[in-house]
Amino acid sequence: MSSRGRLRRIRVSLLAAALATLALMYAPQPVLPQLADHFRLTPAEASLTISATTAGLALAGIPLAAVAQAVGRRRLMVTSMVVATAIGLVLPLVSSLTGLVVLRAVQGMAIAGVPSVAMAYVADEVDPAEVGPSMGVYVAGTSVGGLVGRLVAGIVGDVAGWHAGLFAVGVFAALATAVFVVLLPAPRREVRTGAQWRPLVHGMRDAVRDPVLYGPYVVAAFGMGSFVAVYNVLSFRLVGPPFHLAPALATLVFLAYLAGSVTSATAGWVTGRLGRPVVLLAGLAAAVAGITLSLPENLALVIAGLVVFTGGFFGAHSVASGWVGVRATPLARGQASAVYLLAYYVGSSIGGTTGSLAYGTAGWPAFVGLICSWLAVAMAATVAAWWLERRSHRAHP
Repeated sequence: MSSRGRLRRIRVSLLAAALATLALMYAPQPVLPQLADHFRLTPAEASLTISATTAGLALAGIPLAAVAQAVGRRRLMVTSMVVATAIGLVLPLVSSLTGLVVLRAVQGMAIAGVPSVAMAYVADEVDPAEVGPSMGVYVAGTSVGGLVGRLVAGIVGDVAGWHAGLFAVGVFAALATAVFVVLLPAPRREVRTGAQWRPLVHGMRDAVRDPVLYGPYVVAAFGMGSFVAVYNVLSFRLVGPPFHLAPALATLVFLAYLAGSVTSATAGWVTGRLGRPVVLLAGLAAAVAGITLSLPENLALVIAGLVVFTGGFFGAHSVASGWVGVRATPLARGQASAVYLLAYYVGSSIGGTTGSLAYGTAGWPAFVGLICSWLAVAMAATVAAWWLERRSHRAHP
């Protein structure tokens, strides 16, 4: 197989993985109002079906990165996707909220085997110049996968109930998983450590001792917390006053995810010309502008603001994740990727529920203020990491 052919297979397979995992992760989001009605929940309580999955991801990410060093990254990713998809197909059969939340948490643990390893796999298996564009394809897949999962669950759920909506997403994930299993090449450059834990500990030490890496880690936590909170709350805002949209119509606003596909796929190209920190700051600033634009009770402005917010977030996420893969040492790439994902999904779990609570108690304007403050923290961390990286380059030319 030629190097270009291998690169294409890697990108298509990782695209399929992103489609499946993100569709499964966020399938309940458009039907949160239905879940709230069915189980008589508040918005914050309904959001636990999302937070449970992201909490599972956060808990399992680092241990699974260690397991991947022993059993191999491809094997772990394949196993993780098969288990997560199987749970997705069974999930609609659950009749209690407790069972739903528990299964969603286990599903999150299974899904963790993909993102915690994907960045390290790409950094090892493709040329350095192709790392950014390859991660851009993966992140673009996460935006499309999140879009497909939300649209399918929302539209089917509006017609046939939330059970049918979740099952339809499970079928889609099964098809994408099959593509991933068939196309993903076996690794060529992977450093396997078997059952030796010392290299894993050393890799983790490197991943947490480099102060520059804390920039993208903070971006992951506060950026993802903001993003999940916005999309958790959005369905409640659109189906309630003053908009009163039908659930299927409200689901269509998730088409804003397409903006994320564009910005994440192009962020790597722009980064090569302007530099990571500049593009990362621009993405975060766009997210602030977008959520601020949604403040008036005007549907057109809400949709426009959501498009800008989504595009900014995914562009920033693509750059931040690529920064981790390039900055970390070869031994620490898996662990650094896992720490990034830990921050990403801890932020998602806490931010998603905290944001829903803020909206339920204080309304949309207070919620927007909270999101802007979180994004400001991410911007400050980016500037600090940029300064530290430049100082380290001057000290070691």
